[in-house]
Amino acid sequence: MMKAKYIFRGLIAVLLLAVGVSSCESYNEELLDSVGNTREFSPIGLKATVRNQTTVELNWTVKTDENADHYVVEFSPDDPEFKTIFKTVNVTPAELPIQVALEGETTYSIRVKAVSASGLDDSKWSVTTATTLSEQIFFPIKPEEIEAGYLTVRWTPNSNVTEILVQPGNIAHTITAEEKAAGAAIVNGLTPETNYTATLKNGTKTRGILTFTSGVDLTKGIVINPQDDLIAKVAQAPSGSRLLLMPGVYSTTGEIIVNKTLIFRGVRPENKPKLTVKFTLANNPANASEAVGLSLVDLDLSGSGLTGGVISILTAQASPLGDILISSSYVHDYPSQLMYGNAAARLKSFTIDNSIVKNVNTAGSADFIDFRTTYVENVTLTRSTFNNCGSRDFIRLDAAAGSGGSLVSNVVIDGCTIYTPTLIASSRILYVRFATNILAVRNTLLVVGQAIYTNNAATSAPGFGNNNNFNSPNLKATTNNNRPDAAATTLDPQFANAAGGDFTLGNQTLKDNKIGDPRWIK
Repeated sequence: MMKAKYIFRGLIAVLLLAVGVSSCESYNEELLDSVGNTREFSPIGLKATVRNQTTVELNWTVKTDENADHYVVEFSPDDPEFKTIFKTVNVTPAELPIQVALEGETTYSIRVKAVSASGLDDSKWSVTTATTLSEQIFFPIKPEEIEAGYLTVRWTPNSNVTEILVQPGNIAHTITAEEKAAGAAIVNGLTPETNYTATLKNGTKTRGILTFTSGVDLTKGIVINPQDDLIAKVAQAPSGSRLLLMPGVYSTTGEIIVNKTLIFRGVRPENKPKLTVKFTLANNPANASEAVGLSLVDLDLSGSGLTGGVISILTAQASPLGDILISSSYVHDYPSQLMYGNAAARLKSFTIDNSIVKNVNTAGSADFIDFRTTYVENVTLTRSTFNNCGSRDFIRLDAAAGSGGSLVSNVVIDGCTIYTPTLIASSRILYVRFATNILAVRNTLLVVGQAIYTNNAATSAPGFGNNNNFNSPNLKATTNNNRPDAAATTLDPQFANAAGGDFTLGNQTLKDNKIGDPRWIK
C-alpha cells in the first residue's frame, strides 16, 4: 500500500509539473530563459504601420539576450488563416524596422517568427494585421500642366490602367493603349477654378488619387500685366473685381490703397507675379455700408526697400470692414508687421492659409500680427510656415473699442510651422488682452527659442492639441501668467535644411502625428 501511495503522489507531481511547463510555454515563453528552453523566443511588441499608402513598416523588440539569426515574415492577403502566402521576407535584427511594398486596398495578416542561430527550434508566430490604402502610381501634377478647361495627368508608364474618373462632373476618360504605354493622358471637360479629385482605375481597383484645382478663368476678371500701372488699375476697378495678375516682375511699387472689395490673384500658381507693394485698407467713400475686404491669392509679395508692414489699417473707419485673406502666397522681406490695425475700426477676419511668410517684421520693434485699437473678430492661421518673423509678440490683440461688451476675439493656429529660434524670453506667442477671447493652437510645430505663450492675465488658456515645441522650453513654463502647453511633445523635427527654408520633417513620429505645415510632411 505504501509503495502504491508514493507512486500515486509521484504521478500527481509529474502531472502538475507538465501543466506548469505547458502554461509557461503558452503564455509567457520569456520565463524559459536560461532554464533549458528548446525554441527561440517569439517576437514581442510587433507593430505594423502603413506608410505611403501601400508600404507596411514592421518593427518589434529585439532583446539583447536573444540569439536569433533572422526572422521570417509572411504576409497573407485577406486571409487570417494564412492559407495563401502573398510574400515571405527574411529579416535580420539589424535591418529593423523594415518596409515592405504590398498591394493596395487589402487587409494583410502578418506573422513573424524567430529562427535560431544556435540550433534551437523556431519560435512560435507573432501575428498582427495591416490594411493598405489605395495605390498611388500617379505622379504629382505639374502646375504648368493645369489649365482652365483641361489638365495632363501622368503615372508609371506601362501600368495596368483602364480609365481616369474626375469628380465633380462625372468626367470619365478611357485610357488608350498609347496613353497606357506613355503613362500620360489629357483630361478635358473641366470647369475653371474648381476643386477636383482624379482617380486612376484598373477595372474596379483604384491605382491612384490626386486632387487639384483647375486654372483661372481669364474671362471673369480684369487681366493685368507686369508693365501696367497697377495703382491706376485698382482705381479704375469696380468694387468686387478680380484683378488677374499675369506672371512677371511688376513695375508698380509702394502703397496701394484698398477702399473697395478687391481680389488680387496670380494667374499661374507655379509662376507667381512678383510685387513690391504694401496695402492700406479703408472704407469705400462711394458706399459707406460696404464691408471692404481684400484677398491676396497666389502672389509673391516683397517689402524690399519699403517701410512699414504688409497690410495696415491706419485711420478710423466708421463702417465695419470685411475679410482679409492671404492664400497660397509667398510674403517676404517686410521690415514691419504682417498685419497692423492701429485705428478705431472693426475687421471681420484676418486669415492666412497655405502660405509661406519669411523675414517679416525684421526691424524687431513691432509685433507680427498687431491689432491695437482695431477690433478683429477672427484671426486664423492654417497650413502655413512662418520663417524668421521676429517679434515682440507673434499675435497681439489689445483691448480695442468694444472690449468688455458682447464682442469676442477668436484666434486659431492650426497645422503651422513657426520657426524663429532666436526669440528672447520677453517674446510672447499670444498676447491677447481683448476682454473676451477664445484661443486654439493645434497640430503646430514651434521652434521659438526662449519665447513664452503669454504673461498677461487677460489671455485665456488656449485649447491646445497635438503640438510640438522644439528647443522652446518656456512654452511649458508655469510662471508669471503663462499659459503652458503641458501636453506638447518636444521632439527634434530633423528639418532637411532650416537655414535654407526647407522644413521637410525627418522625424517619423511628427510625420505620423501630422504636426506642422502639411507641405513639409512627406
